[in-house]
Amino acid sequence: MEKFELEGLDATLYQETFDNGFSIYMVPLLDKKNYALTYATKYGSDILEFDMEGGKRRKVPTGIAHFLEHKMFEQEDGVDPFTFFGESGTDANAATDHEYTKYICNGTKKFADNFRYLLRYVNAPYFTDENVEKEKGIIEEELNMYLDIPEFVLENKIRENLYQKHPRRIDVGGTVEDIRKITKEDLYDCYHTFYQPNNMFALLVGNFSVEEALRIAREEVGSLSNKTKSRPTFRNYHEGASVTKKEETISMNVRVPKVLYAVKFLRKKFPMRDRHMQNLYLQLITSVLFGSSSLFRENARKDGLMSGMYYTWEEVEETISLIFQVDTKKPTEFLKELKKTLSNIVITKEDLERYKKVWIANEVRLIDYVDATSDNVFTDIIAYGKPIVNRISLIRQMNQNDLEKVLHQFKIENTAEIVVLVKEKEEK
Repeated sequence: MEKFELEGLDATLYQETFDNGFSIYMVPLLDKKNYALTYATKYGSDILEFDMEGGKRRKVPTGIAHFLEHKMFEQEDGVDPFTFFGESGTDANAATDHEYTKYICNGTKKFADNFRYLLRYVNAPYFTDENVEKEKGIIEEELNMYLDIPEFVLENKIRENLYQKHPRRIDVGGTVEDIRKITKEDLYDCYHTFYQPNNMFALLVGNFSVEEALRIAREEVGSLSNKTKSRPTFRNYHEGASVTKKEETISMNVRVPKVLYAVKFLRKKFPMRDRHMQNLYLQLITSVLFGSSSLFRENARKDGLMSGMYYTWEEVEETISLIFQVDTKKPTEFLKELKKTLSNIVITKEDLERYKKVWIANEVRLIDYVDATSDNVFTDIIAYGKPIVNRISLIRQMNQNDLEKVLHQFKIENTAEIVVLVKEKEEK
């Protein structure tokens, strides 16, 4: 078992990888009352074409990873996992994203029972023609419900305009048409390919015994064999820097007009081959420019250019995109100021050093929260294949010279924008 000190956090991360490829990551925080358990597979909605054992290429309907997540809660013995966890006051849930599916539980009691059950029910698929057909109606209702939420629809819309080839263009839940095509054979093929020890991991954070957790994991997962001889392989779409549609104006049932704006970059254009260091600099740039205390936000609010703004970085293959979603009564004026800010970036050494101090302080505070620590480590594992245990040192290493090199390549060339106007009410 490997042991890593989480720098500056007064906490230790333990990692063990079994012979079958399964990894368990543990961060015991014995001064806390609660724990957060995650059992995850590196399989999400982006994977629609993959190689079966023997090399046969398999294509599956959109939304199948999310469908599979739903079906894991139906067990052959009829026991509902939510009921099991609820008996000890433990919260349970699951989530499918573009790159992963995770099953979680958070509680304060019966750690051993809950961890063992979490591993067991996810390792026990039970799909029948009948229960698959029943689920289609449930998921169709869920998809239709999200279609009534403008923010959700617009997130998908900007991705449709931003990406040319990659399945990131498609909602995690898939389309109703594709959901209706899913069979139990599809689900078993996906399960047996991606829900294998060498493609899965467990993450435990909070109040628990490392020795007990490791023993349970060995008993429940350590003895399992992989259904496939090697880790799953799937299609690379070679998504480039070009976008599908640069500009679009639409009308929707929104209370305030909205702007969605995305800038797409090729990673190889930036200096530093290390993805994590690249991401640190890119996050720093947007935080200085658009963070809660930024001059841009202050001026935009003062000038009535926006009432709310959300932005995020999104990685797809060798591209990385900055995506904004903004509420604004002045879309044209807001876009003008946003583009001006992105095209004329000035970050001083004082800005850099001030932000580094704030960032480090926020990193240190994370350890006070079990869920936040779990989310942080989980994000690292998905993004980089391992936890980043020396993030504070890496932040301290950031310097003005490297920042200027990144800024030199921060060119606003490949963009997609959507202006959303308030739909006029039809006269009856």
